[in-house]
Amino acid sequence: MLSHHTVDKLEAMGLGAMADGLRQQMEQAQYSELSFEERLGLLVDRKATWRENRRRQTRLYAAKLRHSATVEEIDFRAPRGLDRAFVLGLAEAGWVQAHHNLLLTGATGCGKSFVACAPAHAAIRNGHTALYVRTPRLLSDLALARGDGRYPHLLAKLARTELPVLDDFLLTPVSPDETKDLLELTEDRNQLRSTMVVSQLPVDSWHQAIPDPTLADAILDRLVQNAHRIALKGGSSCRRSGMTSLTLERSPGTTKGCGKCRPVDSPGRSRPRPSLGTAGLPAIRLA
Repeated sequence: MLSHHTVDKLEAMGLGAMADGLRQQMEQAQYSELSFEERLGLLVDRKATWRENRRRQTRLYAAKLRHSATVEEIDFRAPRGLDRAFVLGLAEAGWVQAHHNLLLTGATGCGKSFVACAPAHAAIRNGHTALYVRTPRLLSDLALARGDGRYPHLLAKLARTELPVLDDFLLTPVSPDETKDLLELTEDRNQLRSTMVVSQLPVDSWHQAIPDPTLADAILDRLVQNAHRIALKGGSSCRRSGMTSLTLERSPGTTKGCGKCRPVDSPGRSRPRPSLGTAGLPAIRLA
């Protein structure tokens, strides 16, 4: 009877995970062989695991990732020239801890957003906060915030995020005010937080896409230094073929990758299954 009262009190104090663990120990006889310290340790571990899982789910919800892609979904078995060490290194989120940037470029339809969400998801699982935003919409929100007085608050919120994912970077021409906003955003994060930039334009073309050359130098200096690069090759036709070649470019001081290509499945697209021909043999699917 005393144990049941203890379970009720644990639930009343918001310790539901420990209450479930204690109830399990009461129902299963093998726990009676453990000492009090061992049983208490199991309850504490159960509560700690529950709390960490809840925090992870909260970070995932707040990140608003466009795709639920994970690094584990990448197929390393196929001979695609994929640098396994590089991708697994991104999954460990050491580059986020070291405040490095990640620049991901590629043509329309090659799955940039899908690929970008995989290391962002890994960073969240490793305890970091992230936020997926489209750069044109972010710049529009900053312009509205400048008018209603929320501008400093919004910049401070972005500065606290450990890994913002700026998708569609320089997709549309930027105005002088938007260029200044990009400078403020990158300055607040320079060598203090990581930034992931996803763009259709190659990095070499970013300077020309920014109208003010002086501000362009300042923005790119803060983004490109200590940055890892992933260049996806292939246009919208890769959605039909389900293949995208990937070129990896290392930041200075890292081991040079193989520089070959690998295919990436298009997001939201199921892999077609071979159909059976009239003779009972798998029909050949033309690429």
